[in-house]
Amino acid sequence: LLGAQGRARAAAAVLLGATFFGAYFLYVCFEVWRQSGREEAGAADAIVVFGAAEYRGQPSPVLKARLDHALELYRRALAPRIITTGGHGGDPRFTEGEVGRIYLAKNNVPSEVILVEPAGESTMESAAAVAEIMDRMRMTSCIVVSDGYHIFRVKKMLEARGIRALGSPRTPGSDPPARRAWHYARQALAYMLWRAGIRV
Repeated sequence: LLGAQGRARAAAAVLLGATFFGAYFLYVCFEVWRQSGREEAGAADAIVVFGAAEYRGQPSPVLKARLDHALELYRRALAPRIITTGGHGGDPRFTEGEVGRIYLAKNNVPSEVILVEPAGESTMESAAAVAEIMDRMRMTSCIVVSDGYHIFRVKKMLEARGIRALGSPRTPGSDPPARRAWHYARQALAYMLWRAGIRV
């Protein structure tokens, strides 16, 4: 009898834990989705462009869209500096951050206002490096430029380091609803793992 009661309690505890996890996961998915459509750009110390793939020194369509959006914000004089991020990925010759710098310079952004974070191999690594750069240069606020589904997690990481982060998503692509839902779920899970102290 005691054994049956113990198993019942254990099953109830597992069910309660699964219910809590599921509810929290759905809540975070909702927050990721809600943040993805917010345009918060305003005056800040820097515009931070999170990296995406580059191809032999040329930005991929996703990275180009992010850089073009950052250019628009810079030309509106919302921030005096731009920080580009991203490590080598699969290309040993170029980093995403350096490709971003080259693209911006070709579009008449003065080289001295572009800062490069060239080592981050993940969102968490890039966010940590950006925070260090900003702290070193006494910057306390930034506009985060990335795909909409990415911004919630990036903002939370920067805010955890005392930075006021404003989200500004690039123009969205034409992903079908199922693909967008997958992005929201993936970002929600990655955020939850980060909160739990797991490096992602």
